[in-house]
Amino acid sequence: MKDKYNRNIDYLRISIIDRCNLRCIYCMPEEGIKNLLPHHEILTYEEILRVVRVAVSLGIFRIRITGGEPLIRKDIVSFIEELSRAEGIRDIAMTTNGVFLKKYAEALYQAGLKRVNISLDSLTEDKFRAITRCGSFRDVLEGIEEAGRVGFNPIKINVVVMKGINDDEIEKFALWSKEVPYQIRFIEFMPVGSAIWKKELFMSAAEIKDKIERNVGKLIPVQVKKSGPAEYFMIDGARGFLGFISPITTHICVKCNRLRLTSDGKLRPCLFSDKEIDIKKYLRSGATEEELREVFKEAIYLKPEGMSEHAKPLRAMSTIGG
Repeated sequence: MKDKYNRNIDYLRISIIDRCNLRCIYCMPEEGIKNLLPHHEILTYEEILRVVRVAVSLGIFRIRITGGEPLIRKDIVSFIEELSRAEGIRDIAMTTNGVFLKKYAEALYQAGLKRVNISLDSLTEDKFRAITRCGSFRDVLEGIEEAGRVGFNPIKINVVVMKGINDDEIEKFALWSKEVPYQIRFIEFMPVGSAIWKKELFMSAAEIKDKIERNVGKLIPVQVKKSGPAEYFMIDGARGFLGFISPITTHICVKCNRLRLTSDGKLRPCLFSDKEIDIKKYLRSGATEEELREVFKEAIYLKPEGMSEHAKPLRAMSTIGG
């Protein structure tokens, strides 16, 4: 599928649940999301698989499972196993906060999941708990280590950088890349939902790079097989790579190749726009495969050329799926 700006759309991010066991300050309020949907309003696994089959028929072959936190949804391993059997899917990945990854890593890998992204915004227990409000740094670290042990590759660590909150750990993460074979990606803080985003908390990818080069070492560009917008570098002698994702300061929209399916059945053409199409109502009213394909085509048509300068979607990140 190509959109009206000639971008090839081959990637679908699927949020399977809007609930999460953490309360990260940039993602949701401390009390959680109000008015969570009842379970019967969340897409069933069977409905998600039907959407995937339609997406594959139109040229999508990359799938990423997100949440909320996907590992808190019941029967997640069985779902991944079914998804991995879908004809035409070449790549299945998952984004997780890593809290339950130690428990599920081996079963998920055996079920067909081969790549994981883990959110980790601090390398110290106290600050990690302050950012997540209730998480255990040790649980996440053990989950990452278990993922590596069972064979996940690459393992990507996502770090949302917030000035005055965790920017003092940029060098620590960069030095960690010398010890571990992970892709540690620094992500610009995005104004999505009702989170704490403020201009004074924002730190650009260029500032992050400059801080690493001044205090740690020269960033050497590297070529990495990728499906997303990250730029990759390494420090001399490091085992891992450092990635930089700059949705605010760089025009990454020109390469956008994705749609998002929310847990409540909305197709979103763009993370930074509240335009969405309710595919659930078609699924639950007996729509044919051709009718569902037309819904996808409509979503593709609605993809904007780029992010609006004043974009600030109202949905919380946890209900979109990132």
